[in-house]
Amino acid sequence: MDWKTFQALLSGVNKYSTAFGRVWLSVVFVFRVMVYVVAAERVWGDEQKDFDCNTKQPGCANVCYDHFFPISHIRLWALQLIFVTCPSFMVVMHVAYRDDRERKHKAKHGDTSKLYNNTGKKHGGLWWTYLISLFVKTGIEVSFLYILHHIYDSFYLPRLVKCEVLPCPNQVDCYIGHPTEKKVFTYFMVGASALCIVLNICEIIYLISKRVVRCANKVKRHSRTMAVQHDNYSDDPFSDCHLRVPAGSDLKDKPPSFKTALKSPHRPCGLRLEEKIRASAPDLSTSS
Repeated sequence: MDWKTFQALLSGVNKYSTAFGRVWLSVVFVFRVMVYVVAAERVWGDEQKDFDCNTKQPGCANVCYDHFFPISHIRLWALQLIFVTCPSFMVVMHVAYRDDRERKHKAKHGDTSKLYNNTGKKHGGLWWTYLISLFVKTGIEVSFLYILHHIYDSFYLPRLVKCEVLPCPNQVDCYIGHPTEKKVFTYFMVGASALCIVLNICEIIYLISKRVVRCANKVKRHSRTMAVQHDNYSDDPFSDCHLRVPAGSDLKDKPPSFKTALKSPHRPCGLRLEEKIRASAPDLSTSS
């Protein structure tokens, strides 16, 4: 498998990831892919040749090996690494889709017109895509750990296994090659997978809490703006100015004059305000 090409494909994910996502990608490549390529493949190698049984019965060793190792560790980890990194391509494809929409929008409406402020910013549909990819990655990690635990009984590799499967003539003792070394690498890969699950959960909590805080701040700003507008409206002395027109009056036939407006009980509040100011002003006509 060409892991360099695989790494090149995932290198663009860092641009759209959070801090937890960057740490997750580093753990995947340093503690899982590098260990897998450099050491784990060599330790397992052709493990069937290292599986020795104390019998020369044809087919007995092959059947016993298939019974105790239905899925090879090294191939199971390769599948796990492929499947667990595939959801990250969902984010890359979504950003590519946004870039294509932005390009078509600019070609139609001009370069100054923008459909997205930043195509890689996690808002709207891209936020949901990123969050779903995290849930999928976590589910894949847990599923492969369960499969490994179910097949190999708590990730344990014994030195000696006893086989009674046909065509073995009787109970046969079989020995696993490099059992301690394989056990160490198994625990290491399981621990790295558990660390990736913790990082995914932390990133999910971070994204959701950040979204909740942003929505709460938006609601606070909206309520504050409404309160300020309400206060400004109530403090305005002319806010309750309503010119009441008597029912049945025809303004087209008899337009109101200044004198009738002063005598009318339904005067504008601006005139009433002027009378209040005159009444509250001191009388300067009389001098002491």
